[in-house]
Amino acid sequence: MRLYNTLTRREEEFVPADGRTVRMYTCGLTVYARGHIGNFRTFVSLDVLRRALRYEAGYAMRHVMNFTDVDDKTIHASQQAGVALREYTDRFVAAYLEDAAAMGLEPVEENPRATDEANLRAMVDMVNALGQRGHTYTSEGSVYFRISTLPEYGKLARLDHEGIQPGARLDADTYTKHDARDFVLWKATKPGEPTWDYGCGPGRPGWHIECSAMALRLLGPAPIDIHGGGIDLVFPHHENEIAQSEGATGVQFSRFWVHVEFLNLDNEKMSKSLGNVFTVRDILDKGHRASALRYLLISVHYRKQLTFNWDVLAQAEAAVTRLADFVTRAEAVRGGEAHEAVSSRVAAARRAFSEAIGSDLNVPAAQGVMFELVREMNAAMDQGRLGEPDAAVILAAFAAFDRVLGVLALRRAEDAAPPVPEAEIESLIEARRDARRSRDFAAADRIRAELEARGIILEDSAAGTRWKRK
Repeated sequence: MRLYNTLTRREEEFVPADGRTVRMYTCGLTVYARGHIGNFRTFVSLDVLRRALRYEAGYAMRHVMNFTDVDDKTIHASQQAGVALREYTDRFVAAYLEDAAAMGLEPVEENPRATDEANLRAMVDMVNALGQRGHTYTSEGSVYFRISTLPEYGKLARLDHEGIQPGARLDADTYTKHDARDFVLWKATKPGEPTWDYGCGPGRPGWHIECSAMALRLLGPAPIDIHGGGIDLVFPHHENEIAQSEGATGVQFSRFWVHVEFLNLDNEKMSKSLGNVFTVRDILDKGHRASALRYLLISVHYRKQLTFNWDVLAQAEAAVTRLADFVTRAEAVRGGEAHEAVSSRVAAARRAFSEAIGSDLNVPAAQGVMFELVREMNAAMDQGRLGEPDAAVILAAFAAFDRVLGVLALRRAEDAAPPVPEAEIESLIEARRDARRSRDFAAADRIRAELEARGIILEDSAAGTRWKRK
């Protein structure tokens, strides 16, 4: 598999350091609010990377995705709500897990929280290690990283060292892009803020130290294989993670860096600070399906910006419906013999799919392979040139495709849990049948319309009435 490495700005052949298990760290939510679909573009893309490494490349996974549950934003939000920090962030950890399940994300091996004691102790250990190597100084009880002590600082973001302000420092967890300054590692206690003291004074961690410490505690020793996140994390967060980790250990932090581009709404970056966000729950509450949203979020290459609107979501729904209907049609094939041409064509499609995924996760090309196969195999079924053994080969291929993309299994799960209880659907179908027998067509139409408004479509045929999700 080849992956684009932000550190080197080129595609490189990826193999885990030990040849067997991928040690991957991806930055999760800062849990001061529910994640929006821009966040989930990153999470779904990195889920596809995880699946590709498992099911295409055949590696075992050791994947850590954190929750940032203490920083400026979480503290401020919890104070505004009048709720203890842990209680407040618990809400949004739970909301993320709910949304992740709805979007078909595979559970990762570890979901650490910054405020877990083992992680706080690891952060203090790293701060102390940095101090022993001469990378820190203390001012007014806070500990800072002195970036002038690390000549390679800025190598991920390609910072211009002439623009770095010597001696200038920043206490905030976020700051202006490319405004490189000494940054805080451990913040002195302030009134009303949570505080811990595990060996470098009472206070709490800065944002950047959290991920460095958790990644190396759970995935070390360095270097780990892959570190991923949204493109907006390249600087300052990931740059500062490199500085902390490499300053403390003296060795490379991560071999590969993978970053996912923005999702835009009306040509503007979607972000909570701008207030132009939709959450996964917002999308579902409008009657759309998570499988269509997942398909949309991976339909543009992860290193290109994606624009969200309702039209492209409708197009994604149509695409998923076409794939699901094709699989249903193939499952219904009975009788007939195997055809060599079909097995050869499916084998070629599987190779093409693997090549696309192996080329820096080219999901759009992989989706194109699938739809070309759908077109050809539909034609074969139309012409009676596809038997039951051929259908089994086709279904096995689509199962393999979907282990990576995760769309059809999600659609199937959605269909198994319709928005209207199945017993109620069947009862309404029976009531509609009775109304039609009584020639009360107005009542029958009302039942159909009611179900359609609730996301259920009725299809009449000579064999009876069947239902499916809208």
